[in-house]
Amino acid sequence: MLENDDRVSRNSAAASPNRPFVSVVMPVRNEEDFIAKSLGSVLLQDYPHELLEIVVADGLSSDGTVKLIGKLATETTIPIKIVANPKKIAPAALNLAIAESRGEIIVRIDGHCEIDPDYISNCVELLTSGKADGVGGPIETIGSGVQAEAIAIAMSSKFGVGGSAFRTVNDREMYTDTVAFPGYTREIIERAGPYNEELVRNQDDEYNYRIRKLGGRILLSPGIRSGYYSRSTFRSLWKQYFQYGYWKVRVLQLHPRQMSLRQFVPLAFVSSVGVLSVLALFTNSAGLMLGLLILTYLAANLVASFTAAGRKLHLIPFLTLSFSILHISYGLGSIAGLAAFRNRWKGQSNIPITDLQS
Repeated sequence: MLENDDRVSRNSAAASPNRPFVSVVMPVRNEEDFIAKSLGSVLLQDYPHELLEIVVADGLSSDGTVKLIGKLATETTIPIKIVANPKKIAPAALNLAIAESRGEIIVRIDGHCEIDPDYISNCVELLTSGKADGVGGPIETIGSGVQAEAIAIAMSSKFGVGGSAFRTVNDREMYTDTVAFPGYTREIIERAGPYNEELVRNQDDEYNYRIRKLGGRILLSPGIRSGYYSRSTFRSLWKQYFQYGYWKVRVLQLHPRQMSLRQFVPLAFVSSVGVLSVLALFTNSAGLMLGLLILTYLAANLVASFTAAGRKLHLIPFLTLSFSILHISYGLGSIAGLAAFRNRWKGQSNIPITDLQS
């Protein structure tokens, strides 16, 4: 990502009345370690800078994020506006940033990602062609250090994340259910309405489902490329995927048809282990079934780890642990969500946001 700065010509694309004005919206909070790369990649876009603006919604960062954004703002002709996000969560940030934006095209870029120089140009080309109402592309998950590298590989594996197209498909254009770091037409955003601020996580999946329910199309294109900096520790990975599983339950309640089979597998696995563990105290057959289930999972995990590691055999134990964390934390999060939202199967009003948001 962006290693070859000579590829980038800041004014290579001449302004044209046929080119729409683009607003880049960025939800950020405490991104001091990544914001220079993330925002910096936006500033290096080959799209005409006079047709760009950046609106950053900052979740009251307590580090040097805002200071670094201010420094970068002095080094570009692209207007950068910072709005405060007191709720500190992504859907609130997106609603605030979109409300402050002026673009005919809205492109979301997160503080943990880095986009290729032609990212916005390619988004605009596809959106203005009428092929789709929302577009995105495959992401390359990046990790620095042994743990982070293993996490990045696991998050790009079908065994790790199922059939998530933007993580596992990078060689063809296809319509899909959701994409990362999307570009949208303002028209479809106005039709779909604001992001659901109840959903601390999984708000993208729910939003793209609403777009598709309106008849909109979400396109994954290999020409729209980005890198995502994965969690660097197993503890942070556990917390991230526990939250994904937790909030996915609320998405299920709001939009049952949005769900796919792969999203129930971790819940089924963890629940089966729990139930069989209790039954094993009373029956030998349950103990045998529990042992068979665990051995089958461990065998599949090891095969996936060897396959994903390739020649980097030293990563195998880290991959095995990464896969286990992805599956078990998501499954436990789903169980916690089922308990927390047990009375929420009817109605869509908001609930208090817990400390799971941080």
